[in-house]
Amino acid sequence: MSDTIHDSPAPWVADHIRRFEETGGRPRPGVADLLLTTRGRKSGLLRRTALAYVRDGDAYVLTASNAGADRHPAWYLNLLATPEVTLQVGADTFPATARPATAAESARLWPAVVAAMPSYATYRTATTREIPLVLVTPAREARTAGQHYSSGVT
Repeated sequence: MSDTIHDSPAPWVADHIRRFEETGGRPRPGVADLLLTTRGRKSGLLRRTALAYVRDGDAYVLTASNAGADRHPAWYLNLLATPEVTLQVGADTFPATARPATAAESARLWPAVVAAMPSYATYRTATTREIPLVLVTPAREARTAGQHYSSGVT
């Protein structure tokens, strides 16, 4: 399998990734953004997208909103199949493990997610599906700040 990373084909996401890289990980003032790389569940290719996040202890909390669409985003389906992912937060890139939040975790975290990104409340009412939250925890060996990895996805 190729280790070439393929950015999202959606033009607005690809532009967000480009701005993330140009700004050292700060494309939107006041919003915590990161880059998530997953392994494509069908293609086996590395797929990268840009997402907003909030923190919960060591975990990065991601919202699989897909802008309120009635289907889950591809990155969410990919990490369900292969939970080993790579995160880039600011200039740091590191391996991590992703898992869907439990119902209790989602109930506890949803207010913080909406406070950070109010549009998520609108997305939640636009769809009949439950919008999953995902907890992504850095791999143990990556917890030292400043370590860089080209790809933690295998």
